[in-house]
Amino acid sequence: MYYEVSGKGDPLIVLHGAYMNIPTMGAIIPKLAKTHRVYALEFQGHGRTTDIDRPITYPHLADDIAAFMDAVGLKKADVFGYSMGAAAGLQFAIRHPEKVNKLAAASVAYDVEGWQPEFKEFIPQPFAKDYRKLAANPEGFPELVRKLIALEKEPMAWGEQVKSLKTPVLIITGDADVSTLEHSVALFRLLGGGGAGDMGKPLSPSRLAVLPATSHTAVITQTELLHAFIEPFLKGITPKGMFEAP
Repeated sequence: MYYEVSGKGDPLIVLHGAYMNIPTMGAIIPKLAKTHRVYALEFQGHGRTTDIDRPITYPHLADDIAAFMDAVGLKKADVFGYSMGAAAGLQFAIRHPEKVNKLAAASVAYDVEGWQPEFKEFIPQPFAKDYRKLAANPEGFPELVRKLIALEKEPMAWGEQVKSLKTPVLIITGDADVSTLEHSVALFRLLGGGGAGDMGKPLSPSRLAVLPATSHTAVITQTELLHAFIEPFLKGITPKGMFEAP
């Protein structure tokens, strides 16, 4: 598994989306590295990480993250994942909760029914040219496509597992993302969010952020806005209501 380490501070693992790699995550990695020790990973068959004779599934990806942490001596870390990386991060928090402090998940779903219909039919041929630039096997793209199409059709029904999570989760979604807005709200409610503030009860440790006029691929390009959501969440900073003591 290929990875890069940058920055200083509390450990933060960054997980890319399907057909992506560390460079295509853009400026959010160096931005986060200003205040965190960032461990950016490349998943099975992506970037410079070789493919192996194994399906790509969310449990496999989650266990790979856990194995990576053991290999580099990380006992616990925050996690930021985008798209496939967000779903892998969610499954990681389900399967290895003792290894996760907080999870920021951008463009995520916990059930296959949460994906937009158009997303289920998408075949990502535009990524083929970029794949060759970094891949250990430049001819491996068709096999990666086969595995990732299978991943998109993998049964996902994690509602009960999500409801049992103790890990705080920041859900980030575009208002025109590949997961529906209704699904993101349902995920937030499963995590204990969506209640009324200012009524004497503490806010949920999980949060929901919706980026306006934002498609799926535009989520990761809005570095400043993403960072403005992620950094306060990881630091535990909560906006003060007018009824709270200063």
